[in-house]
Amino acid sequence: MSTLIEQIRSDLTAAMKAKDAVRQRTLRSAIAAVQEAQVAGREATELDDAGVQQVLKAQVKRRHDSIEAYADAGRADRAADEQAEIDVLQAYLPADLTDEQLAEIVDVVFEANEFSSMKDMGQAMKAVNAEVRGRADGKRVSEQVKSRLT
Repeated sequence: MSTLIEQIRSDLTAAMKAKDAVRQRTLRSAIAAVQEAQVAGREATELDDAGVQQVLKAQVKRRHDSIEAYADAGRADRAADEQAEIDVLQAYLPADLTDEQLAEIVDVVFEANEFSSMKDMGQAMKAVNAEVRGRADGKRVSEQVKSRLT
């Protein structure tokens, strides 16, 4: 079993004892999303930490979308609730790379692989994404790679 999911379950127990409603709600939702992802997989096996983090990132993205919808509807209170849940989930995700760190990784990958034209975009994206391992949004990676190839 994944150590990250074990940590989330342990933290849920602690949140229940502390009567922290936001953490309880968020962690229950996260556990349910992970279980759903496990069942939806071809084999009903446990997700590793990377798989759990992918599910959590999807949960964060959904909550960001909800914040926008609530803000457009004038529901600042609900948007604040969603942001509180994002803050809880962020604790289980690796920190995002800064633009400078991402640029350094792109530079290193390009030096090692000699990518030079837009024809190499797919290979370059694959190589850079392997290095950043989910610590940067795909859009940011794509922008960095494109700027380097042009």
